[in-house]
Amino acid sequence: MNKKIVISVNTAWNICNFRAGLVKSFVRQGYEVLVLAHDDEYAPRLATLGCHFKQLPLDQHGTNASHDLALLVKYRRIFQSVRPFAYLGFTIKPNVYGSLAASSLAIPVINNIGGLGTTFLHGAMLTRLVKQLYRFSLRRSSRVFFQNRDDRQLFLDAGITSESVSELLPGSGVDLRHFLPLPMAASAPGGIRFLLIARMLKDKGVEEYAAAARIVRRHMPACEFQLLGGIDAENPNAIRVDQIRKWEAEGLVRYLKRTDDVRPYLAQADCVVLPSYREGVPHSLLEAAASARPIIATDVVGCKDIVDDNCNGFLCRVKSAGDLADKMIRMVYLTPEQRMCMGATGRAKVVREFDEDIVINKYLAAIRQIEEAASVSGRGGAVVLPQAAPNILRE
Repeated sequence: MNKKIVISVNTAWNICNFRAGLVKSFVRQGYEVLVLAHDDEYAPRLATLGCHFKQLPLDQHGTNASHDLALLVKYRRIFQSVRPFAYLGFTIKPNVYGSLAASSLAIPVINNIGGLGTTFLHGAMLTRLVKQLYRFSLRRSSRVFFQNRDDRQLFLDAGITSESVSELLPGSGVDLRHFLPLPMAASAPGGIRFLLIARMLKDKGVEEYAAAARIVRRHMPACEFQLLGGIDAENPNAIRVDQIRKWEAEGLVRYLKRTDDVRPYLAQADCVVLPSYREGVPHSLLEAAASARPIIATDVVGCKDIVDDNCNGFLCRVKSAGDLADKMIRMVYLTPEQRMCMGATGRAKVVREFDEDIVINKYLAAIRQIEEAASVSGRGGAVVLPQAAPNILRE
């Protein structure tokens, strides 16, 4: 029996950071996994997961029609050569062009809509275009996974996908064996340490974070504000290096650059902050909550799925540095014991709702249904899976 699965995502970094557990699980189950992604410094690490890698140049931020058509042709040629029994798409272009190519060859498709990002934040014309592309590319998908209820409902209301094939996932999940509760570090008198973990993008609320730090430090100069994450210079929403240096020179933030292991930084933080404009389900907040850290995040799609206001953290208004600063000050005024209690509540929520094993088991079930359907039909053609089973996440 054909046991080949092709997975495509924008970067190898994405697989290493968010999908490693899923890939390793497929390999343990005897599947041969090929990853198609833009080549980067993380590509050589994919071999340690037991999968194969093939470079597929992806212009993540481009909208050039000829480039996208060339990408579609590349996908189709690879699928014709590999002939997988299933294709798994993550991020916009693999979801659109990879799905179109796979469906044209009757290869069953499983999509993951991991957050709609800047596409649905900027420009009505671009939003309409992407919706049309999704509508066309997802129409033959066997399963379409969504990471939050809002995005799923948006797609259902717009007629982009159907209820019968759409299903909720708890984000990308978090490895609870890797991210364990961390004891709180000793904080400075009259202040605590805040940490923002994200790519340095405007849409992650980095500017609001720096502005809120300026407000808080007027009243509580002992507070510290750290930034942890890479700078994506090619992204039109990127925060420039010189801007971060200005914030550092002003004494507002400390930039820690990028790391492959956030746990030592979480161990030194009293509170993790993400003032994002929109998310799927942010992995940085899952890792923070799994590490028993209280959280401050915006009351937006994705973030509000993780933060229960006044229970495991605080929610603030989007794009409001003043409200963010107010929530930070409230966090400072809590006792260490109260912050520890918030962190423990967050850990319990993640264990209950966001365990990575939940995600992996749903994918394995979808793959097995494709195998069973193909076996019954006697061919490897595209199949639509039965109605999605009731999700553990309450509708």
